[in-house]
Order: sequence, then structure tokens, then C-alpha cells
Amino acid sequence: MVLNPETLKQMILILTKTHADEISCSECFDEIDRFAEIELVGKSAAEALPLVQDHLEHCQDCHEEYQALMAALKFTDVSDPGESNEKNQKI
Repeated sequence: MVLNPETLKQMILILTKTHADEISCSECFDEIDRFAEIELVGKSAAEALPLVQDHLEHCQDCHEEYQALMAALKFTDVSDPGESNEKNQKI
């Protein structure tokens, strides 16, 4: 495999941004619901789960999953589960 200078430069840049304590996409996915729930109650998920926050900042796929989850949770208004159940019972 022959690497051109630009590709090599990009690879080195990516390597410089890695950390010994990073998590994988599957590990992030396992924690993303908890991360979202912490955000929804108004607390700092970044402080509670810094490795998840770091992963979401660097992984476009996981960030998109997180955004979709947040949109779904906000749409269903999980802030008051009792209210949601009352609405469903009226239907």
C-alpha cells in the first residue's frame, strides 16, 4: 500500500487525537441511553460519562444515533411518564 503525503498527514492527525481510555462504538451504544436520560433531567452527562461525551464528539455515527435518540425522547415527552400513560389510556 502506498500512502500519499495527505493521507499520511490525516492518519497522523487522527492518531494524535486518540486516548488510552477511549471507548468503542459498542461501549458507547451501551451507555448512550443513560447519557440521554441524564441530559433530559438537566444534569451534565458530560461530567457523569466523560468517555461517552468524548466518543460522541469524535464519532459521527454514534453522534447521529444520540441525536436521533434525543429527538425521539423529546417527542415522546418522557419527562412525565404518568402524563404519557394518561394520554395513551384516553385514546
